[in-house]
Amino acid sequence: RHSRIYLKPPGSRQSAIILPLVTARHNRAMLGISTTTNVDSAESESNKTIPFPIVLWRFTRPHTLIGSALAIPALHVLAAPSFQSVATVSTLVSILYAMVPSLLMNLYITGLNQVTDVEIDKINKPNLPIAAGDLSKRDASWIVALALISSLWMGSSHPTLGTRGLKTALWGSGILGTMYSLPPFRLKRFPLLAAFCIVAVRGTFINAGFFAHAKAAAFGNPNASVLHYLLTDRACMLSSLFFGIFGIVIALMKDVPDVKGDLVANVKTFSVRIGQGRIFGTMKNLLVSLFYSFGASFLYAAMQAPSRVLASCRSIVGISCVVAGLSINKQATTVDPEDPKQVYTFYMHLW
Repeated sequence: RHSRIYLKPPGSRQSAIILPLVTARHNRAMLGISTTTNVDSAESESNKTIPFPIVLWRFTRPHTLIGSALAIPALHVLAAPSFQSVATVSTLVSILYAMVPSLLMNLYITGLNQVTDVEIDKINKPNLPIAAGDLSKRDASWIVALALISSLWMGSSHPTLGTRGLKTALWGSGILGTMYSLPPFRLKRFPLLAAFCIVAVRGTFINAGFFAHAKAAAFGNPNASVLHYLLTDRACMLSSLFFGIFGIVIALMKDVPDVKGDLVANVKTFSVRIGQGRIFGTMKNLLVSLFYSFGASFLYAAMQAPSRVLASCRSIVGISCVVAGLSINKQATTVDPEDPKQVYTFYMHLW
């Protein structure tokens, strides 16, 4: 079969090109090696459609979604007046009612940021669904719009479970999330305002808002406002302080591996202005100090606890804070601040 190939005379240029190709193909065929298998498999891989639920899960930015999902039950435990009041039906109902709209709002905020940052993400985060071509910008826009509407509707539809604390958390997060990403505001262009948005959402709206929601929906105190708990309740105040500082670290650390795309888009983050190394080192030291100080405070409070159960709980939290600080310090020693992959891995370790 291969001998019946008509070529120009042996001295011609075409024969010099074609003969080696024919010979190589003939030899592969004689050895039983397929010449098309690798190409076909590569094409089938590139044309493979990723199931929509997996694309949607990636679109939610799962680390932020999981963080919000853990915050709500944790804040209910923190707001509980006693251990016995935690394990009740009213507490479970309050947690579940707050969980759904808060996760939808989380999807709205992270999804909107991806919709407005497609070109930047193609450089900094090419594996995100829109940047990778797994989700169209139009479909993503519909998803975030439905998530926003559903979240706000669910947060206010129930006469007793739709508390002021829940509404404050949802509306506050939604407004700042919109101003962070959308023009004409697009606060992410300004380092201080961008950090303020993340600190306010993670530190104030989520902590104080869901704390007040728990007090009203689960523990029967519907009259007090979010500001009341933020200013007068020590547990609410300290948790908001902790996650406010943690929010500063998250806000600035997330920009360290994204300098290349931010430079192209003229987004002047602190990492662009000051340098990746200085921001990385400062935020690492701030977070380690935060964990050590809160760990020492909890261990000291354990010694003054009125019961053994409370002393044990405070000791566990204190030791966990110290271990977290040691872990962050250890992880940071091997990170090159100018290597995006290493910094992103470290950033995810913080989450």
